[in-house]
Amino acid sequence: MATQPQRPVRNAKAKASGVSFSLGQSFRCAFLGILHCFTTQRNMMIHGVVALLVLIAAALCRVDATSWILLLLCIGSVFACECLNTALEAVVDLACDQYHELARIAKDCAAGAVLISALVSVVVGLVIFIPALQTLFV
Repeated sequence: MATQPQRPVRNAKAKASGVSFSLGQSFRCAFLGILHCFTTQRNMMIHGVVALLVLIAAALCRVDATSWILLLLCIGSVFACECLNTALEAVVDLACDQYHELARIAKDCAAGAVLISALVSVVVGLVIFIPALQTLFV
């Protein structure tokens, strides 16, 4: 297994010494986390493909500004939930090297949050695209 490159980590020692991340370093860490999700998590890749298809459909259907905003909020919500799910799973795996019922519950609840966000996003998409497609093809 390849070792991960070492990146600065904000820990108790760094806090005690007064060392702080620059704004640029903070954004870099955030983008690396997003990149990690997209490159290692199958479901995040699926969400990315679906999001791209939704954006293409919205452009082709010429949805209004309000619909664009709702679609973008839904896409962002699903991506954010998937990132939080990935982070929680990593922390649980770090803390528990053996099966524990509470670890299972934490992981299942985080996955459930992603599912809720995705299902609500599907409903929003249907509300937007069914009328848009009807006007396009009727």
